[in-house]
Amino acid sequence: MFQPYLDRWQLVPDGSPIITHSSNLLPVLWRDEPAILKIAHDASEMAGGALMKWWDGDGAATVFACSDEAVLLERALGTRSLLTMAMNGEDDEASRIICATVAKLHAPRSKRHPPLIELHEWFRALPPAAQTHDGILSDCDRIAAALLSDPRDRTVLHGDIHHSNILDFGAHGWRAIDPKALLGERGYDYANIFANHDLATLADKSRLRRQLGIVSAAADLDPRRLLQWIAAYSGLSAAWFLGDGATLSAEAPLAVARIAVAELS
Repeated sequence: MFQPYLDRWQLVPDGSPIITHSSNLLPVLWRDEPAILKIAHDASEMAGGALMKWWDGDGAATVFACSDEAVLLERALGTRSLLTMAMNGEDDEASRIICATVAKLHAPRSKRHPPLIELHEWFRALPPAAQTHDGILSDCDRIAAALLSDPRDRTVLHGDIHHSNILDFGAHGWRAIDPKALLGERGYDYANIFANHDLATLADKSRLRRQLGIVSAAADLDPRRLLQWIAAYSGLSAAWFLGDGATLSAEAPLAVARIAVAELS
């Protein structure tokens, strides 16, 4: 699967393939530079490559080459991890780094952006899940509908910001990878800081309250509206898991949703 692109872009394999549900990746060398060759399997991953090219290395990994389904990216060689920081006493600093990186991605550009998915389309799984499961998902659906009907600060969105999608690129600093290429209110991009299922403190109410203050200040967001986005996003995440039959996996975002909705009361 990699060979046509190895030939086209004159790449040298430099590691073992990484196979995920949405893409195949291969560490390579491009003109003696460490890089990653990524071949996407779904539309949002393909759109993400075009968006990263549009960002042109400002807040996101630099794109060396791009086609409809494949993208050649600079490789992150730094040793720091935001997830490790968040789990080892540097949660506040990790959140501030995420906010600073997202601010770069949200900054206005003069050139026209590539095709993007509207945020209301991205939320299409939530209403039917709320109808089926009711309870907290109905609260999340109601909150999401209100947000989506009255968007503020619309901008190009990464769409999947979390601790493992912002990497240490050494001298180039922290840069984002794996965008979903969305368009909508900028507050959405901060919600998953609170709902990353890899965090052991995910369901800790005190953690959510503290990071709400950190993130809303760093990103210049209204804390209550950010809480609404946390509830809406957590409901959407749970809806995706439930739609795939992953009931146990849905429990983590549902726990965050319950905390956020209770804080809004």
